[in-house]
Amino acid sequence: MKIESRSEQFHTPTLTERILGKLHIDIPLFICLLLISLLSFVILYSAGSQETALLVRQAFRVGLAYLLMVVLAHINPYQFKRYSAALFGIGIMLLIAVLIMGHIGKGAQRWLDLGFFRFQPSEMIKITTPMMIAWYLADHALPLKPQQLLIAGILILIPTLLIAKQPDLGTAILVASSGAAVLFFAGLSLRFILAILASLSALAPIVWHYFLHDYQRARIITLLDPEADPLGKGYHIIQSKIAIGSGGIYGKGWLGSKQSELEFLPESSTDFIFAVFAEEFGLFGCLGLLTLYLLVIGRCLYIASQAQDTFSRLLAGSLAFTFFVYVFVNIGMVIGVLPVVGVPLPMISYGGTSVVTLLAGFGILMSIHTHKKFIPH
Repeated sequence: MKIESRSEQFHTPTLTERILGKLHIDIPLFICLLLISLLSFVILYSAGSQETALLVRQAFRVGLAYLLMVVLAHINPYQFKRYSAALFGIGIMLLIAVLIMGHIGKGAQRWLDLGFFRFQPSEMIKITTPMMIAWYLADHALPLKPQQLLIAGILILIPTLLIAKQPDLGTAILVASSGAAVLFFAGLSLRFILAILASLSALAPIVWHYFLHDYQRARIITLLDPEADPLGKGYHIIQSKIAIGSGGIYGKGWLGSKQSELEFLPESSTDFIFAVFAEEFGLFGCLGLLTLYLLVIGRCLYIASQAQDTFSRLLAGSLAFTFFVYVFVNIGMVIGVLPVVGVPLPMISYGGTSVVTLLAGFGILMSIHTHKKFIPH
C-alpha cells in the first residue's frame, strides 16, 4: 500500500496563489474582461473621431468599475442574499422617484439628478431583480409550484413596467430577461416556457395598440422594411449594414471606418459601435470578439455550476444569461434582425453606467466562486 508523503497530501500555495486568493479574483474571467476592455479603447479611439479626451473619460469610468468589481468580489455571497430584499425595495422606490421627478433627456425620463451627477436607477435594477428572485426561490423546494411562479412573475413585472414607462424598452427587456433566467435555472419546464411565450404572443395586439409608443412601433416596422424610409427611420439600420458589409472578410484596418469618419453612421461610439468594429476588422475580427464573449459566458456558467447553494447558483446563472442577452440584442439590432432598442455593446460601447453594472455583476460572480468552502470527500 502506497503511503503519500506530507508534500503529496498537502499543497503549499504559491505566492501568486496566496495573493490572488486574498484578492478574490477569478483569473480566467478577469483576463477575458481585461482583453475586451483593451479592445474597447482601441475601437473607441477610432469610432470617437480619435478624440483623446473621450478615452480619458472612459478610462476613468472603467477604472472605477473595475474597483467596484474587486470590492464586490470580497463580499461574502451570504451578504448579498441577506440584503437582497432591501436592495430590491430601494431600487423600486428609486424607479418610482424617477417617474415623479426624474431628469428628462432625449425624450425619456430615466435619471435622478443629484446635483453633482445623474444616477440611472434602472441600471441597479438589472442586478437587484435577479438577486431578489434568487433570494425568494432559494428557500423553496424546486421545481417551482404555481404560487411561487406567480409571485416571482409579479416581482419581475413590477420593475419591468416601471422602466418601460420611462420609456426604456431596451433596459426593460434586460431586466425581464435577468428575472426570467432565474426561473429557467430554477427548473421551469420547457412546456411551461412555451405556454408563457404563446400567451405573450396572444397579447401582442393589445401591447402594440395600448402599451407601445409611436416611435417604438415605428422601430418594429422599420425592422421589417428599413428601405421604406431610407433617410428617416430606416437610416440607422441601412448605414449600419453598409458599414458591416464593406468590412468584408479582413476589414479595412484600424482607423479605416469610412462610415464613422464621414459621419454617415449615427451613435458610432455607443449603440452602433459594432458596425465600426466590423468595418475595420472584418469577419475574422468579429469572430474574435464573439469568441471572447463566449469565453466570458462559458466561464460564468461554469462558476454557476460550481456554486454551493441554491441562491448563488441561481444568481450566477442569471447574471451569465443577462450578459448573453446584452450581446445578442445589441449585435442583433446592429445587423438588422432585431428592432433598435438602445442596448450598448457590453464592455465595448462608450458610457459609464453600463460598464459599471456589468462589472458589478462580474464582481458578484467572482465572490460566489472564490468564497466557496472546502468540502472534504
